[in-house]
Amino acid sequence: MKNLTKRLLYKGDNVARANVIWNIAGSFVYAFASMVLSFLVIRMAGEEKGGIFSFGYSTLGQQLFLVAYFGIRPFQITDGKGEYSFGEYREHRNMTCMLALVAGALFLTARTIAFRNGIGDYTAGKCMILLLLVIYKVIDGYADVYESEFQRQGCLYLTGKSNFFRTIFSVAVFTVTLGAFNHLLFACLMAVAAQAMGVFLFDLDVIHALDHVDWTITKGKVAKLFKNTGFLFVSVFLDFYIFSSAKYAIDAHMNNAASGYFNLIFMPTSVIYMVANFVIRPYLTTLTDLWTEEKITEFKKTLVRIAAVILGLTVLAVAGTLVLGKWALSIMELLMGGEKGTLTVYFWAFAGIVLGGGFYALANLMYYALVIMRKQKTVFFVYASAAAAAVFPVRKSCRDFGH
Repeated sequence: MKNLTKRLLYKGDNVARANVIWNIAGSFVYAFASMVLSFLVIRMAGEEKGGIFSFGYSTLGQQLFLVAYFGIRPFQITDGKGEYSFGEYREHRNMTCMLALVAGALFLTARTIAFRNGIGDYTAGKCMILLLLVIYKVIDGYADVYESEFQRQGCLYLTGKSNFFRTIFSVAVFTVTLGAFNHLLFACLMAVAAQAMGVFLFDLDVIHALDHVDWTITKGKVAKLFKNTGFLFVSVFLDFYIFSSAKYAIDAHMNNAASGYFNLIFMPTSVIYMVANFVIRPYLTTLTDLWTEEKITEFKKTLVRIAAVILGLTVLAVAGTLVLGKWALSIMELLMGGEKGTLTVYFWAFAGIVLGGGFYALANLMYYALVIMRKQKTVFFVYASAAAAAVFPVRKSCRDFGH
């Protein structure tokens, strides 16, 4: 353990370079796993189970990850003045993780009862797979409080290393188990065990090796933290609902296979979001310092530069989709062994999703900026309005996809 921790703590002779390299590596592997796993499960276990996995991993599990996460990462990593200790952030996370598990259990219980009354398709097998994926994602949310503290301490490279090795470890265990036994439920169980082991190996021991981590918990501070971040939580929860509203509609009104195919078409948003995070995350500490030091002009200029990069990448992504999109979808059809036209028929929806991914990345930049400015209420009202507006189009998108 000590040798592993020493290797993880090693940053070379240039901390800034290590921060950038490992942030890119960790973010890439994390996002790549999200994109590829659904495809692999559809290929290895069939479209029905692949659809269940896709919904559980990228939608329901991610929604409950956000309950555990509570939208607090940008608040924690920009807490340069040490308003709250790591001990208080961790205690807060213990509570939100329990809340996420309870919420997941209640949701699945309600859907099981509905199934017994002839509504929906939440069989016992489907619910067990979804429950394990919720647990997997909640553990991911627990790891985040450690990885946020690494970044707050100026050690973004540790955040990247944890993301990188923890993801590779759990995904490898899941994939090997699924390939060896062809049993999705057992593979999900092994992935949960690997995820928990990854947190132990790459987060718990490392945090104790850092010198300036404050473990104290002052009475009343955790309650105050809930109060200060409540709007952030509701905001990110609504944000993800907006992002995934069509997925929820398809799960509710169509079969499991449709969920899997739609998730494949939705993958480009993850690519754009991942690349945007490569650009945004290294600047968060700089933006926080500029705002704290009241260098407002520089703060605005930095935001504009980041936004310009994201817009440029979006233009390139949309252009690439228009030129190569049908070819990429046909390759995916071939690899899945599905019928010709299964995915290519949705080319224009695919292109629209890519464009929407760019706008989502820009919204994420503005979200971080407002959090740095401690404008949580503004974030909440923006996302609440967008969530209300998203209620009506989701039914139409579900009908369109069904055709």
